[in-house]
Amino acid sequence: MDLSNIVRGAFQSAMVGYWLDRGHTGRGLASVALSALLDAARDDYALHRVQAATLLANHASQSVLTRAGFERIGVAPNYLKIAGRWQDHVLFQRILHD
Repeated sequence: MDLSNIVRGAFQSAMVGYWLDRGHTGRGLASVALSALLDAARDDYALHRVQAATLLANHASQSVLTRAGFERIGVAPNYLKIAGRWQDHVLFQRILHD
């Protein structure tokens, strides 16, 4: 799991990325790690917002994000080049401070 593209100033935002080997999915590991990362993003890094993106068909990852309090904010066409081609992604955000 990583926290990247941290932007300070008025934005106070970052991107989160994560992946698991297929043999370790379905155990809640991503959910536990994401919860710890969000706590650190809020408490240690004083971030306001964390964003994530998933491939359109990655429903398992979308479920992890939704359970962690992320909300879907849209679809980004041709967002990342994966497996040699530009692919659309669903974008999510989580606001860490009210």
